[in-house]
Amino acid sequence: MNPQAKELNTIIRDNNTMLFEMLSERGRNIFFPKKGILGQTADAKGKKINATIGSAIEDDNTPMRLESVEKQLNISPSLAFPYAPSYGRPDIRKRWKELIYIKNPALYGKEISLPIVTSALTHALSMTGYLFLDHTDSVLMPDLYWGNYNLIFTNAYGAGIEKFNLFRDEKFDLESFEKSVTNMKSGKKIILFNFPNNPSGYTPAVNEVKSIVSILRNEAEKGNMIIAIMDDAYFGLVYEDGIEKESLFAYLADLHENLLAIKVDGPTKEDYVWGFRIGFITYGIRNGNKALYEALEAKTAGAVRGSISNACNLTQSLLMNAYCSEEYQPEKSEKYSILSARFRKVREILKTGKYNDFFTALPFNSGYFMCIRLKKGLDGERLRYLLLDKYDTGVIQMNDLIRIAFSSVAESDIPVLFENICNACREISS
Repeated sequence: MNPQAKELNTIIRDNNTMLFEMLSERGRNIFFPKKGILGQTADAKGKKINATIGSAIEDDNTPMRLESVEKQLNISPSLAFPYAPSYGRPDIRKRWKELIYIKNPALYGKEISLPIVTSALTHALSMTGYLFLDHTDSVLMPDLYWGNYNLIFTNAYGAGIEKFNLFRDEKFDLESFEKSVTNMKSGKKIILFNFPNNPSGYTPAVNEVKSIVSILRNEAEKGNMIIAIMDDAYFGLVYEDGIEKESLFAYLADLHENLLAIKVDGPTKEDYVWGFRIGFITYGIRNGNKALYEALEAKTAGAVRGSISNACNLTQSLLMNAYCSEEYQPEKSEKYSILSARFRKVREILKTGKYNDFFTALPFNSGYFMCIRLKKGLDGERLRYLLLDKYDTGVIQMNDLIRIAFSSVAESDIPVLFENICNACREISS
């Protein structure tokens, strides 16, 4: 094992033995190389002649670039063309941490790590798997989940996926969740939460969140190591009263010394920049201190460096400029209003009961999506093809479930969308 990895492991073990035990074999061996080329490059920073870093500069000491590219950018070349640090730009890391506290008032007074920048949320989830998943581990998640988790956790790291029932009587199935958590093998228990949920568009109610937190506290108090991963891709998009508006991370970040809360989030959906590919990993644990968090951050940055080297500097700079702009919040509120109106239009249509002969809606209150469950006898794949071929309409089929992204449909087209689905169902039925 590299001495730098041993040093980080010692810091983590000295501060929280259980947290060290949570690390995967890869997680224990990874480190951010402060010596070697990176260390020597850091030593030479600011020198008149710097022949260390593997990039090119112009004779005026600005980044070398092509004019055909530069003329398309309204930003300083120094903020676009050079490498960003593997940790991420210091300014956006600091600002994103501030935004996490602003968005989650329940976090006030709780110390969390400085976020590490990744290449969007998929990469952040992958880095989480790198650090904490061995092939002997399993991840517990709702039975309705994003299919890419299979590639990220199972195909890449060999971990299993266990599922609990998401809904019971139109609510979060707390009984199934508690039973599933309890039945996981003792020791290291890894649970993934994705709210608002993809594909269902569901976020638990405030009272349901309190019960989830209580269940996890009980498991931690039994001596189990709990790793709670919050995939907050659609954070902030809650459209109904009584639904939890803060991340579970806010309630788990200092819940227990045996529970590590990991917040995976980013601007992809929150700020409508899907192609920017910027995400964040943030840690929270009871009695977490600067030394512990910096060791976790170093391991995470080492994993980032070993996979993509660093996330895009240009998009970090563009986002940082936006977060400092007075227009940012009003513009974000405007887009939220558009999505909220689309959500309400779906609600309005479903309340008519016009389509009850063909499908029923699963509970939904947030995010980009909602799902309908087809009545017995209706084939989802046949319906999907009929919608494509005859009704010029695309949806996602998952056996007897149809996922509808109302986020990508104009409010005026939502009635047409459901009418098309209804007509296609009627055609198949007859």
